[in-house]
This record gives sequence, structure tokens and C-alpha cells, in this order.
Amino acid sequence: MPFPMNRRAFMGTTGGLLLAGGVAARPLRAAEEAGWPAMPPVRVYVVYLGTGGAWPKPEFDAPKEIEDKFAPYLAGVEERLGDVELVGGDLIRNHAKMAEDLLPKIDEAQADAILVVHLSFGNAAPFKVFAGTGRRVAIYSQPFSGHDWMYVPRLQKQGFRLIMAPSRDLAEIDRLVALLRVPVRMKQSKIVLLGNPGCAAGTDAAKDFDLVRARLGPEIVQITPPEFVKVHESIDAKAAEEEAEEYWISQAREIVEPSREEIVKSCKTYLAMKKIMLEHGARAITVKCLGGIPIDTLGYPCLGFSRLLDDGLVGACEADIDSTLTMLMFLYATGQPGFITDPLIDTGKNAVIHAHCVAPTKMDGPASQRLPFSIRTHRDDNRGASLEVFMDRDIGRKVTWAKVANLETILVKTGTIVEIPDFDDRGCRTQVVTEVDDARALFARWGGGVLPDGMMALLHRVLFYGDHVDNVRDMAHLMGLTVLLEGKEMAEPAEAGEEA
Repeated sequence: MPFPMNRRAFMGTTGGLLLAGGVAARPLRAAEEAGWPAMPPVRVYVVYLGTGGAWPKPEFDAPKEIEDKFAPYLAGVEERLGDVELVGGDLIRNHAKMAEDLLPKIDEAQADAILVVHLSFGNAAPFKVFAGTGRRVAIYSQPFSGHDWMYVPRLQKQGFRLIMAPSRDLAEIDRLVALLRVPVRMKQSKIVLLGNPGCAAGTDAAKDFDLVRARLGPEIVQITPPEFVKVHESIDAKAAEEEAEEYWISQAREIVEPSREEIVKSCKTYLAMKKIMLEHGARAITVKCLGGIPIDTLGYPCLGFSRLLDDGLVGACEADIDSTLTMLMFLYATGQPGFITDPLIDTGKNAVIHAHCVAPTKMDGPASQRLPFSIRTHRDDNRGASLEVFMDRDIGRKVTWAKVANLETILVKTGTIVEIPDFDDRGCRTQVVTEVDDARALFARWGGGVLPDGMMALLHRVLFYGDHVDNVRDMAHLMGLTVLLEGKEMAEPAEAGEEA
């Protein structure tokens, strides 16, 4: 019995809001407004599983429950997320044969993923049938729908890529559907790597572009510095001046060291990055910025990275592929940008100091209010233009930092913003102190035993606002990755390796 998805049941507008689990509404809107083409909607086939029985109760009326509760709510999910299309809506008995019989319809609908709304008692066999198609599966199961939830962790350990929210909170459906987008969007994505051949930094697996494509989905396109300089030369000087004035100079708390000319140069580099990304259909760019591009000609790309992150795209430092992948996955899952950092342990504060010379100014996502910032030189050499972003209004906020490692593992840790430090202007320009549960344990277990000895691979983490541990765990199941809580869990030590 099909229950067609009613897209007229929810007419509200929610662009830019945060939904359940820190998931952003309409995360791709800002990129479209910045000139990027719309991505096709992720098609999710909805299956209502279970027509009745002992649980939830013998007189349970599944069609009425769907019509009164779930169908209207799912129409709202589609509207709120903005880049998903919910199709199907079939009600079937909780039996493997019924699930198998539905597969041709799911194929015909060209569904990218499957959402199962678990209504009544069974043995979880349909979960296995749906996940066996190779599509990612998310299951929402409210209390007293049955005991099927027990089997999901076992199926996950067997390698089936499915997730479940056993919860009374309907808002968990928004989160599940948002996470289903990640594997689909990653396969649709391209990353521009700007630098000479061999410049990619990070784990060895991440520097194997064919392996990145096979395991996580994105295609990596290499652009050399001479090619980029030609694009940079083609950028209209007036457009760069307007970008500098409107987005940076007029909005800055202070311009400390850089000249206006230097800021405009950086904005010209941003427009060149944007042009190349649009030409290649890329949603992310990472640049070998330290020693890999002519700084006298291009300036530093820091302002451009921040602008891209503010617009719902990815700009990542130092040709770090692992961190770029991390940022891209979080972007598709939550709609939030990441602050790529050089972390420092501070046991005197039981904290980690996160520092870098660039950060997004919209840490809560493209529709959020900008954080205050000053325009500074890059601290490593006191050249170019970079950013000091001030997060002091967010003291007390929970944050998560993470990193994809070896295309196999996600390291994750949470903390709380407690301070904006002042160490005599030492280190990178943007800094934030995050209190953790045990800084000494984090110091002792840094890298979780999965990262090599190369400085870039071992050092960088990406910080996001909010507590995303549950999102990371579910995202990992969908992507076929392992999760390690950094500072608490250790894998078998990886062989040490140096970066290229």
C-alpha cells in the first residue's frame, strides 16, 4: 500500500536554520547563490515497515499512523533539508519476502538511498535485504515498534551500511535523511588540488587519488601553479577590488598589517580559485600554500578559503587531502564549515589550543551571523593577508574536531570553548582554547595509532561547532569507516610514513 509523499503539506521556509543533531537546513543554498550550479536532489525511497501484530499493539492501525503522523512530517523533512526528494511511501509487512518484492520499485525509482520507518514487530530481515542492494539505509524506530533494533549493530559489524535512530524524537528523521546524503554527495564531488605534482599532503592513502575515488567518492583534479597564475591574470581587477571592499575591508574590526593592495591581491586569488572550481565542477579546493605557490604574485589564499567556507564550500590549507575530505563530509552532513587547525596541548588548562591563520567567519553555517575578524599578515612569515577570527562570543560552546585517516578511520574528539588566548601574538592568527576531559590522555594517545609520522598527517584537525560524535558514528557506518574517540581509543599502530 503506497502512501505518496505530499510535498504541499509543509509550506514553511527554513533556509539556514539548524535542525536536529546540528544539521543545517538547505545547506547548498548559499553555494548556489554564490554562483555554483544546483546539485541534483538525493532521492530517498521511503518504506513503512510493519502492518501490526503483538507490538506495538494488536489493534495498531498502521495506515492511520502514517497518514496522521509520518506522511506530514516527512513532507516537512523534504522542505527543511531542501536537497532531498522523498519517493515511494510503501507500507509492507515486516518480512524479508515483502522487502525483496519491493526492490524492483526501488530500482525503478532510481533511489540513491532508503529510509525505513519501522512501525511494528519483525526480525530485522528486511533491513538486511534493503542494505544488501548497496544503497545506504537509515531506519527510524519509535519505542514499542518491536525488538528489531537489537540486530542493527550486528548488521553494522557485518559490513552492512545502515544506521538507526531508536527514538521517540521525530526530529531524528531529519538527521538520518541528512546523513544519507553524504555518500551520494561525495561521489558527485570534485576536489581541486593546486600545486605541483607530488604536492599532496596527508596519509599515503589520501595521496592516492584513485584510491580516494574508489573508497570515499570524490575525484581529485590537479592544477599546477603556472596554470593557476594564468587564470589569476585573467581576473578583472575591479571585481577583485569590489570583493575586497565589500566582504573584507568594510567588515573588518581592524586591518593591522596588510596593505589594501595585498588584500585585493588575495581577493583576486579567491576569484581565480572560484573560476577554476566552477570550470571543473568542484566543491572543494586545497592549495600547497606554504612554499608551493608564488606568494609575491598571488598572495596567500587564506581570505579565499574563508570566503568559500562561508559560502557552503570547502577551501583547505596546505594541500591536506585528509582534512579536505573531512570538511567535505561534514559539509554534506551538517551544512557547517570546518576550521582546519594546528592543535596544541595545554595541560595547564586541561585544554587543546586550536590555531591557524584562517577560519570561516560563519562557523554556524552560511546563513549565520559572521564572527568579528581582523585582517592580519600570515604569521609564519609576516607576509600576505590572513585572518584573525574572534570566537569569544561563543565561549561555552561545545565543539567537535575530527579527521579522516588513511581513508579508513575517523578520529573524533569534543571540547568546550573556554578562552581566546593571548600569547604575545605567538603562533597562528586565529586561536581558540577548548577544554577537554583529559588533556594528558589526549597527549599520550594523539593520533589513535592510525596516523603516520609525517607532520601534516599527524598534526591537522578540523574543528566544527556542536557535538557531532553521534553524527560521526553514523556517517562512518554509511561510509564504511571506523571511528576512534581520540584520547580514549587506540587502534593497532600504523606504520610510520613521511609526507611527500
